[in-house]
Amino acid sequence: MTPFGAKIRALRAARGVTLKDMAEDLGISSAYLSALEHGRRGQPSRQLVRQICAYFRIFWDEAEELEQLARISHPRVVVDTAGLSPRATLLANELADRIAGLDDAVIDRLLRILKENRE
Repeated sequence: MTPFGAKIRALRAARGVTLKDMAEDLGISSAYLSALEHGRRGQPSRQLVRQICAYFRIFWDEAEELEQLARISHPRVVVDTAGLSPRATLLANELADRIAGLDDAVIDRLLRILKENRE
């Protein structure tokens, strides 16, 4: 599941909306919405994200958060390490090989390290 998918699912649950009803109201298939929620589809279009915001009547900061989640929720990431150091390539490959086995605590630590180094 992607961060975007988890958020959409939580919004639906909080408001008691079924996947089928939401998909119908948005003019998309239930299968597509389910695939978005479960991370089997790529990033949604900006238009669909805006439709979802309008559907749930979310604005400003919450809408911005949803747009950000959509931008970072591509389930099939490609990391291009061409031109980077061999250690960067090693890191990318190690992460690709091991990510499925990492628990949430390790993932949280890695995300904190990356965030600290971005700022």
